[in-house]
Amino acid sequence: MAVTMTEAAAKHVTRYLGRRGKGVGVRLGVKTTGCSGLAYTLEYADDVAPEDVEFEDQGIKILIDPKSLAYLEGTQLDFVREGLNEGFKFSNPNERDRCGCGESFRI
Repeated sequence: MAVTMTEAAAKHVTRYLGRRGKGVGVRLGVKTTGCSGLAYTLEYADDVAPEDVEFEDQGIKILIDPKSLAYLEGTQLDFVREGLNEGFKFSNPNERDRCGCGESFRI
């Protein structure tokens, strides 16, 4: 399985990297935190680390550390606008539960 992104997410990443003037793509991961145990991380990557697992979708490199890959396998990254709020949304088929505040999830 791969990790993918929607057209909206790819357009947002492309615009942001263009404004930054540097970067090779996005780095996704998970960290231990919150009520349910895990939270998603996303940062713009300036280089590819030797241990990164690399996917490419919509012309964007998606980099994931090997430990996070087990949690993110099959995930699709989207960029959504809901009212005045906008941000990235992870659609993860491995996710079994989410905390009430929406900050963390459980596999």
